[in-house]
Amino acid sequence: MTDRHAELDAALDRVIAAAREHLAAVKSADGRIDDDSVWQAYVTLNNSSHEYDELLLDVFGEVTPWEVEAIDPNAAAEEGEDLEAAEPTDPHSHVISVRQRRDYRVPSIAALLLAAEAARGGAAEGDEDVPLESVGEAVLELLQSGDGSLDALDVPELEPLDGLVAVAEVTNPLDLTAYADDDGAGPFLLAAGERIVGRLDEHPFADQLDEDLDDVDLAEDVDLDEDIDLEGTGEEDLNELVADLDEEELDEVEHGSDAATGGRTG
Repeated sequence: MTDRHAELDAALDRVIAAAREHLAAVKSADGRIDDDSVWQAYVTLNNSSHEYDELLLDVFGEVTPWEVEAIDPNAAAEEGEDLEAAEPTDPHSHVISVRQRRDYRVPSIAALLLAAEAARGGAAEGDEDVPLESVGEAVLELLQSGDGSLDALDVPELEPLDGLVAVAEVTNPLDLTAYADDDGAGPFLLAAGERIVGRLDEHPFADQLDEDLDDVDLAEDVDLDEDIDLEGTGEEDLNELVADLDEEELDEVEHGSDAATGGRTG
């Protein structure tokens, strides 16, 4: 083995050692942003990879898939110090709270209880099922038996009403241990300095569909009125209009007239 081969082996060992140190720093930082130890380990791994790549090219005319440029360790150290000393300048909150409310009408309490009992069907053996006695318990059972989202409440036994989604900028993330299990209001209260950015109002799809159908019916009525406009039509024009109708159409007009007057004549 020549001295050049030994240099390559040593350079590769430095790459492997730098990669292990970088991984250890990343694990230790555990997602912490701008961690100096991760940055310094990155610089070492970058430079050792660049050194090995250059040496491999010089000895064998071969290259690695790493396209890296050398980083000045002194400049990198200064940059790491700048990262530690830098104060956050973002005036906006880093925690966003999304709050949703949806109301439902219960046409039949008995039917809802049955639906919740059916959803509970997969309870583990040995667990004693407590009978569901209220609407709230039934809805909670549907959520727990589903995926926990409002999609689990998309059942015929519940008619959706209006709802809303509000987005708030808050100071701290939700701490569930700070509230009692029966405290339903506390987790939604805004602290001093927190604010609601805006809200989106939700309306049931069925109501919108009814409105669309009403618009269609109205449009059809207008079209029918425009088909035969008798306003300002003289007796001669009416005679020509009747003459153009075939017997079947004329029969439909007569029957429609009878229905409108209750079938009475004279």
